[in-house]
Amino acid sequence: VILTPQAMTQPAETARGIAACNRRSKPILVSFMGGQNVMPGREELVASGLPDYESPERAVAALRAMCDYAAWLRRPPRVVTRFPVNRRRADRIIQRHLKTREYEIGEASAKDILRAYDFTVQPGQLAATAAEAVEAAGKLGYPIVMKIASPDVIHKSDVGGVKLNLNSPTAVLDAYDLMMMRIGARMPDARIHGVYVEKMCESGREVILGMVRDPQFGPMLMFGLGGIFVEVMKDVTFHIAPITQDEARQMLESTKSFALLKGVRGQAGVDFDAIATSLQRISQLVTDFPEIVEMDINPFIVAPPGRISVAADARITLKDSA
Repeated sequence: VILTPQAMTQPAETARGIAACNRRSKPILVSFMGGQNVMPGREELVASGLPDYESPERAVAALRAMCDYAAWLRRPPRVVTRFPVNRRRADRIIQRHLKTREYEIGEASAKDILRAYDFTVQPGQLAATAAEAVEAAGKLGYPIVMKIASPDVIHKSDVGGVKLNLNSPTAVLDAYDLMMMRIGARMPDARIHGVYVEKMCESGREVILGMVRDPQFGPMLMFGLGGIFVEVMKDVTFHIAPITQDEARQMLESTKSFALLKGVRGQAGVDFDAIATSLQRISQLVTDFPEIVEMDINPFIVAPPGRISVAADARITLKDSA
């Protein structure tokens, strides 16, 4: 109900008339506009327990909030899917790192944990020397990707710690030597465990899936464009775990980049179900293991429907018990 005072307006009497009509069968919101001239009416509204707003816009915003809340109450029951996983395998890896106080789980072990939770991960092998890298590449089959294995190097690409599309033993040897030289110059104190040699995967759209454990809300799942885009565009969304399929889908749709992922100008869209399912698997992983305080899969190479999406890089941080 909106009132704007005219010459014959009687604010107090009007307010009492509105109150007399209140049968409490539907909400009544009132906006008496006019400042001091309508104060007697506003006082009557307060006395009768009717909400009074200074402007119609605020009343409409309140109605919208009430409508949204009613829709939320009517929503279907939440169904959190529990996937069949190899929890014991993941637990062995986590407990081994906790015992040795290695709270940063590197790519190789992090991907073993992801495999235990049924993520698709390319075959790979840790190599401590250039010769081992060449041997691993021969077993995996070219082309391969080589990445530095170090708990101190978080952003590998920034320091020359990633080499793609290596197609021969000579290319592997050259890439290994160049990588060690650059990282040694830029991060001389970094602990180097070698390199992780992995079979190259098919191209696709890069997104980031992750989690950070908030001290108040618990595990907060994260989704956004991956690779360098997460640093530049900062288009990410969060949701508290555990998460349902519908909530995972809502995470995707709430980003600005959703239209890009659907496909534009003839480009194929991505497999949204694969992303939503992967978010649910991360949700299950971090719910199963409260020791995990942070993790991300960046990039997660998501393919068009009908093709397999791959976790291309991953890291996991455990809680420091010291």
